[in-house]
Amino acid sequence: MKLRIKYIFTELKNMSCFVYLFSTICMILFALDFMLYRHGNHPLESIPGFYAFYGFIGCVLLVIIAKWLRAVLMRPENYYHKTESKIKVPYNNSEAENVDL
Repeated sequence: MKLRIKYIFTELKNMSCFVYLFSTICMILFALDFMLYRHGNHPLESIPGFYAFYGFIGCVLLVIIAKWLRAVLMRPENYYHKTESKIKVPYNNSEAENVDL
């Protein structure tokens, strides 16, 4: 019998509760942004919802830049295991005994 460790986010019920809780907190904070006065140093900071918009744009740009970097830095699938290799890697014990290096 194999014991399976249960974590808090492995069950769908817990994950959906977390998403609803997080969404509710975000909506409350966004609504409070219209009601509370903030003392900003820059004129853009006085616009309601500025930080939510700024954070959303920052996350979108982060994903776009990460996709671009992946395309630039990505290696071929067989980068570490070239097919021209002369050494055969044994797959089981019987092959390991018969390998001449």
